[in-house]
Amino acid sequence: MSHFSDLQGSEDSGPVYVREKGRLSVAGSHCPRVKTPPVRLFSKGFSVELCVRQGDACKPKEKPFVFTYTEQGSLRYSAKSLFTLALDLIADNIQHVDSLLGFPEQVAERLFTAAESRQQFCHPHSGLAALRKFTEAYGDLMLSSLCLRSKYLLVSEKMEEIKSFQGLHVLDLSCCKLGDEHELIAHLSSEAMDSLRELYLKDNCLSDIGVRKMTAPVRVLHRGLGKLSLLDVSCNPGITEKGLSFLLGFKELRFLDISDTGVQDSVFTCKKIQTRTGLVQSKKPLPQFDESSCRTEGWAEQLFRQWDDLVMSAIKPKKTLPSRTAAQHFYGKDKGTPEAETPMLYETPAAPTKHLQFYRPEGAPNPPPAVPQPGHYPGKRLKEDKHVSDRGSSQPAKKPRVALTADDWDLLNSY
Repeated sequence: MSHFSDLQGSEDSGPVYVREKGRLSVAGSHCPRVKTPPVRLFSKGFSVELCVRQGDACKPKEKPFVFTYTEQGSLRYSAKSLFTLALDLIADNIQHVDSLLGFPEQVAERLFTAAESRQQFCHPHSGLAALRKFTEAYGDLMLSSLCLRSKYLLVSEKMEEIKSFQGLHVLDLSCCKLGDEHELIAHLSSEAMDSLRELYLKDNCLSDIGVRKMTAPVRVLHRGLGKLSLLDVSCNPGITEKGLSFLLGFKELRFLDISDTGVQDSVFTCKKIQTRTGLVQSKKPLPQFDESSCRTEGWAEQLFRQWDDLVMSAIKPKKTLPSRTAAQHFYGKDKGTPEAETPMLYETPAAPTKHLQFYRPEGAPNPPPAVPQPGHYPGKRLKEDKHVSDRGSSQPAKKPRVALTADDWDLLNSY
């Protein structure tokens, strides 16, 4: 009875397989195993060929391994890490990234380098959007110092890219011939430039109007370039004593250069600057205003070199054709006769140098804000009271205020 129950239980559990001498068979069956040939999905002569249209501009994928050499000189294949593969994928599609806020700085630097090597920031449509994702998230790590001395073509071509950088500490725009109405001069007074410490505006065709616009947020709203410690406005003949009075609102200044400006009375100006700001005139040139004192520093340093090479290659002069030389001989212009040379663009005219550089001595504190004391101007007060009584006005005398022009109000309303 028990044997029958065991057989019945084994039948209920299903067939039992036994492996003997490498062969798998069902227990209790002695029939030989029938071998069936494998089923082929395609015939032996079947082949597949990938055809790509000529209009499809697909970028070939990089192979997921790298080639290295051993000490014996043999070639070795090593697979790329998963981190490197993911980084390359994001760099190829950086324009689709929403934001990099909170992303680790070490990884972001490698991502920026990978995207830069692929020239992702040179695309006319997606390059600026991709760059702003980095500048908004990492600020001065992207660029802490930017030198654009004499690179007026680069400033003109990459204006929006330059304005996208935030957290700059040093900016050199010398010899760029910007002028008072240039949008980059107006950008200097924006919130993106609050961190600026050193500003070089030498030889930029600035006048009192441009200085007034640049300093309006500091003088009226107490924001903007209030942290500026070095300012260079030399070689701007349009800046006079009136424009220099606007610069006295920078209370943190430690170095100031107003050489070769439109200042007429240098003795009175030096005394006024020393009284209002505590800066002392230097008898010799200061090293802070040398041309080599500023250079580009940050993650985007190589990117600006790449942009500069592209701009210079676009304006590379073409070679003179032989037909031009033949035409000159035909019209009697000898090749050896020197012709009148065309003056170089943006060449600064030679003028007697007025050395006016100022510095703050070591240990000298910043001047406190000027607060008028009672009874400081008794003569002026009596004259105002007399003028009011003569007019017969019953209104009380008002304190003197700083008069704002219509241009000042338009500038303040633009913020």
